[in-house]
Amino acid sequence: MQKDHLLTRRRALLAAAATLGAAGVAAALAPGAGNRGAPASPPAAGAPAARRPLRPSEYRLRPLTGYGPPRTASGRTPVRKEPLLKVPDNGRTVVLTFDDGPDPRYTPDILDTLARYEVRAMFFVCGEMAAYNPYLLARMADEGHVVGNHTWSHPLLTKLRRRTIRSEMERTSDVVEQHYGARPEWFRAPYGAWNRAAFELGAELGMEPLAWTVDTLDWTEPGTRTIVGRVEDGAAPGVVVLSHDAGGDRSQSVKALRSYLPHLLDSGYHVTVPRREYV
Repeated sequence: MQKDHLLTRRRALLAAAATLGAAGVAAALAPGAGNRGAPASPPAAGAPAARRPLRPSEYRLRPLTGYGPPRTASGRTPVRKEPLLKVPDNGRTVVLTFDDGPDPRYTPDILDTLARYEVRAMFFVCGEMAAYNPYLLARMADEGHVVGNHTWSHPLLTKLRRRTIRSEMERTSDVVEQHYGARPEWFRAPYGAWNRAAFELGAELGMEPLAWTVDTLDWTEPGTRTIVGRVEDGAAPGVVVLSHDAGGDRSQSVKALRSYLPHLLDSGYHVTVPRREYV
């Protein structure tokens, strides 16, 4: 699979640090060490986003260590009867999630905007999309985003046999592990259609089910202003926002993020990603 060219810089640093001892590891993972450049990706549409100085009102997620895939949660994953809809309110937190990608037409623009404001998000990827665009998974790992499992081909799980559901989940977890560097710890059922088998198999594969609190309905292409309004009107501590970075024309979703993200930050919201210890 030509893994050499898919290794992220972070994993390369870790491999090199292993020969240097603990001191080398600490130096390699220290915040600000080196350049966190992502693998080459198609040029983003529009002018490049310039970084701007941090402002006191704009809360940022500051990891305690270097960026990269999250550590695997310890212990057995519980079998849920319904998906999680929000994260515990630890301050004015909001989680942004993007489904169906990665898509080279839209995902890089979304990643660029997130990088500009130095925040992280969740990407629930479809395995077949991830397999065609592995460099985008590598970039997500480099920039500290969380990648979740959205099945391989986006089927309606309630119409599938148990073994087919397992295959959809396992194949996606395998490709995520190969190119992102860790198996996903979260999954989301396509169309929000959950059943007992999905909950049980997700738990067997070590994943928690996460749904959403605010649905932008961006897949209907309602207009950029409408998407922005839905996010800003629905913003509240602990909410999970659903958007898409693939599955159709997502240019409105890209433009909307550029508008509502700075507004959320200026309003004192902390855009974050969930941790398994929350649940």
